[in-house]
Amino acid sequence: MIKISRLFKSYSYAVKGLFKTFREEQNLKIQIFASLLVLVLGIYFRISRLEWAVLTLVVCLVLTAEITNSAVERITDVLKPRINAYVKEIKDIMAAAVLLSSIAAIIAGVIIFLPYILEIIKK
Repeated sequence: MIKISRLFKSYSYAVKGLFKTFREEQNLKIQIFASLLVLVLGIYFRISRLEWAVLTLVVCLVLTAEITNSAVERITDVLKPRINAYVKEIKDIMAAAVLLSSIAAIIAGVIIFLPYILEIIKK
């Protein structure tokens, strides 16, 4: 059976982690700003439900990758004295995951928003 108090406790930990990461990670702030810009553009252009679904997925992908990257960086910083030869590689690999998800999000954004922008330019 689900214990509601445990459920709320786990959600409170998740929210604390999100706020802590937001306070400490510059890149997450930039990505959230970009996400808000996407939200405003989506509302302005009145994009379709399918376009909203795609944008929601890619935005969440980028934010999740960044938060995961932050967690892995903290883990590797703890392990640094013991296995420092791998720390840089691990951080680089996680940064690559964030970069790849960001590129995918940019491509999706261009595919979705470019026709709307070109339509405005034509007028």
